[in-house]
Amino acid sequence: MPEISHQPPGQQLLALSVNGERHEVLTEPRRTLVDVLRHDLGLTGTHVGCEHGICGACTVLVDGAPARACLMFAAQAEDAEIRTVEGLGGGPDGRELGDLQRAFTEHHGLQCGFCTPGFLMLAEGYLAERPEASKEEIREVVASNLCRCTGYQTIVEAIDDCAARRRAARDEEVSCGSATPSR
Repeated sequence: MPEISHQPPGQQLLALSVNGERHEVLTEPRRTLVDVLRHDLGLTGTHVGCEHGICGACTVLVDGAPARACLMFAAQAEDAEIRTVEGLGGGPDGRELGDLQRAFTEHHGLQCGFCTPGFLMLAEGYLAERPEASKEEIREVVASNLCRCTGYQTIVEAIDDCAARRRAARDEEVSCGSATPSR
């Protein structure tokens, strides 16, 4: 007996976890992750630039690692945790700027803003992996994304400042947690 399906031919149902929320999307297997994020889920912070994986404007985190969403099929991300720039917010409701976003603002690490989400996600993934990164290491990593406006120096300064603040907060937390109560 033939299997009964309510899926249109050529479509597949995907379950994607994006910014901590589960989404079900009916899409063609050939659709890229960036297209599904933008057009099906309405997460337009992930930008489409070159569509060849060169510019980095579409960078998202997939299981914590930076990935070019224009080179990845949405189906490849089905069992992964995807994080977009919309997931970087701070505060109890996530509507405030996160620390990395604030650092970009304070250091004028953006001008036109088109490349900014990709740099933010690249930096977020890199700092999670290498919290002790030097300015030179940060400069080398950000060279993989393209920006036509800033000249990269302010982007490097913003990421370095955010990394330093995160290290200071971590060290403060460790020193407070190891203090013995006085009697």
